Amino acid sequence: MKIFSWNINGIRAAINKGDFAKFIAKYQPDILCLQETKAKKGQADIDLPDYEEYWNDADRAGYSGTAIFTKLKPLEVRFGFSDAINKKYNFADNFGDAAREGRVTTIEFEDFYLVTQYTPNAKRELERLEFRAGVWDPAFLEYVKELKKTKPVIFCGDLNVAHREIDLARPKDNVGNAGFTDEERKGFQNYLRAGFVDTFRALHGDEAGAYTWWTWRANARARNIGWRIDYFLATKDIAPRITEASIYPTQAGSDHCPISIDFS
Repeated sequence: MKIFSWNINGIRAAINKGDFAKFIAKYQPDILCLQETKAKKGQADIDLPDYEEYWNDADRAGYSGTAIFTKLKPLEVRFGFSDAINKKYNFADNFGDAAREGRVTTIEFEDFYLVTQYTPNAKRELERLEFRAGVWDPAFLEYVKELKKTKPVIFCGDLNVAHREIDLARPKDNVGNAGFTDEERKGFQNYLRAGFVDTFRALHGDEAGAYTWWTWRANARARNIGWRIDYFLATKDIAPRITEASIYPTQAGSDHCPISIDFS
């Protein structure tokens, strides 16, 4: 089974440019997890008869959103967090209500959960860092720990953090910047402490130059001046079934590229 994750940064634009159709035709994913769809179901002209489609739209038009397209019918689909987590945390701040931005979608199969998430950005001046580190990251960790009490979990998506210096091209220049603050990196480390495995690093070690996002500026993508901020993480009990983790930097259509895992 091939599972893909892609922050598509506006699915309608990727469709209109032809990049989405080319991607599907070339890779034919068994499951495709999307972040930052920026569209509601029905707004995008998609003809994928082999797939079940599950869209989690933001209340705000043209913003955020996640979706999962799957050839395998899940047992259950969940949008957002559990009721207990929604009651425990206040997801509203000056930038909006993250619980109403379609950021988390979960599908359940017989032997595992698959979760995709689009983590809120800390913002250029770190205006949302306190929310990101103090609310979102703990809430999401609590959610996936809650799921793994029942069965193994794989989660993926744009986590908006480079975990280690090797995960971005210019770490010294970016210390303390959004996506590479101590708080965000600690949030990622907490996933590992909780028993989740960074599947790419588990399979590729300290491979350098493996990035998933590039700024549009200064020809950064062609020069591979990028960041690895898109991930697949898995609980230790299911990680051995992941035999490959791949990055596709040449795939056009977004400022992020797709990533995938081969799952037996």
